[in-house]
Amino acid sequence: MKRMFAIPFVSALLGGGVVVAVIAATGGLGASQKTVTELQSAAPIAPSNVSQQSTGLTPHQIYEKDAPGVAFVTSTIVRQTESPFGFGGESQQQGTATGSGFVINGDGTILTNYHVVENAVKVTVSFEHGKTVEAKVIGKDPSNDLAVLRIPTEGLTLHPLTLGDSSKAQVGDPVLAIGNPFGLDRTLTTGVVSALQREITSPNGFQIDNVLQTDAPINPGNSGGPLLNAAGEVIGINSQIETGGSGGGSVGIGFAVPINTAKSELPQLEKGGTVRGAYLGVSTLTVDGSLSALNLPVKSGALVETVEAGTPAAKAGIRGGNLEAQTAGGKVAVGGDIVVKVDGEAIANAEALSALIASKKPGNTISIEVLRATGSGSYEHKTIKVTLTARPNSIHNANTPEG
Repeated sequence: MKRMFAIPFVSALLGGGVVVAVIAATGGLGASQKTVTELQSAAPIAPSNVSQQSTGLTPHQIYEKDAPGVAFVTSTIVRQTESPFGFGGESQQQGTATGSGFVINGDGTILTNYHVVENAVKVTVSFEHGKTVEAKVIGKDPSNDLAVLRIPTEGLTLHPLTLGDSSKAQVGDPVLAIGNPFGLDRTLTTGVVSALQREITSPNGFQIDNVLQTDAPINPGNSGGPLLNAAGEVIGINSQIETGGSGGGSVGIGFAVPINTAKSELPQLEKGGTVRGAYLGVSTLTVDGSLSALNLPVKSGALVETVEAGTPAAKAGIRGGNLEAQTAGGKVAVGGDIVVKVDGEAIANAEALSALIASKKPGNTISIEVLRATGSGSYEHKTIKVTLTARPNSIHNANTPEG
């Protein structure tokens, strides 16, 4: 049975005994035996993306360049729990979660996963050579599993990582992950982008779209660390793994929140507070070659798979798919509207739609242009006005919207 988990590494002190667990929205993750694998490579890893051909670096060169900017994040977590004996009321349990993060600005700004610092009463950050400082959580977005930390810079030499463009990632592109699995700080693993447009569930139940799948081994403690391309640029934030059974270790399927999702929110996150943002209420897929079997009338856009009931999209009449079809990427819901423009701006893919909605404010009214199937093999062009609302705090339905 497959199980998907967020991947911090947590040890909780309970009644004098040490228990390993994961405090995350998607379930528990048991302790795994530590396995240290030596990775050696002398040849450059050349990406399939032509624009990066001239910047292919060896894994060692990327590690030397980026590892100093990867942080070891430790969160002290206090939770209220009920007595296991059914009486005595609530009690407090304290635990420590460890994860990863990376510097994005010389002013001490660090990007990580929200679930790494969720429920934390204290957060510390350490870099190589053992320098540890206390961090403040200044911004968070549970819906996209993102959080921004700020640390004092005095006495530190920070190494901000370069943020890349996740929309340019292609299946087969080489990638590297640097993080702190099982507390083994600044561990490097390598692999490729093994799939695009995956969906994972955020800590508050929302769907995160356009997720990058990789076979680069990531494990508990890698959460919040960077997924890097062959140029050493961050294209994702490592967030979850899929397991093949009851174990908690990697089986070669990991998921990273696309860096473009984070980039679109950083101006808000850095200002502080919880980002709720504008909310449309749809789940979409990028229209590209992987959907060629559907014979869609366009080669780009965002195909609406689901529309959540009661959302702005539903109230405006946007339609999701009503049939299921097999494509190169798996089964998809088909028959829904294809979003081609928003406020006159062309929508190239699902990620672009998410970013554009994220750039709006609750209460904004937008104009969405769609192609709608007529049922007779043709499509009609429709323009739909939608008034966006604030994203709910949480959602726990089976089909969760992207934004």
